[in-house]
Amino acid sequence: QVLLVESGGGSVQAGGSLRLSCAVSGYTYSSNYMGWFRQAPGKEREGVATIPTRGGTTYYADSVKGRFTISQDNAKNTVYLQMNSLKPEDTAMYYCASSSWWLPQHVALDPPKYNIWGQGTQVTVSS
Repeated sequence: QVLLVESGGGSVQAGGSLRLSCAVSGYTYSSNYMGWFRQAPGKEREGVATIPTRGGTTYYADSVKGRFTISQDNAKNTVYLQMNSLKPEDTAMYYCASSSWWLPQHVALDPPKYNIWGQGTQVTVSS
C-alpha cells in the first residue's frame, strides 16, 4: 500500500510562488504515475500535472503550462509541484495521487485513473 502526504500549501498574493511536496511511503514500486490534482469549491477535481515514476514525459493542464513544474526526488521519495505566477483561479485544494497503471497521454490527467490519494493541502491566492 502506498501512503501519500501533501504539504506546502498556504496563502499567497497573485504573482507569488509556492512549492507543494508529496511524501510517498509504502510499496512505492506499485506506482507508475504520480500526479497533482486540484479541486475548487463547487467544481470537479481536475488534473494539474503528472510525472511517470520511472522517467518519461510529464504532462500539464493547459491552464498551468509554463507556470507549474512537477518533479520528483527518488532518493527522498518525494514529488514536488513548483507553482509560479500564481493566479486567484489557482485557489483550490491540491491533492497528490498515485496511479498503478501505465497511462496514455489522453488520460494521464484523468482523476479516475489514479487509485491512491493524499489528504490534500489548501492553496489560496489573493488578488
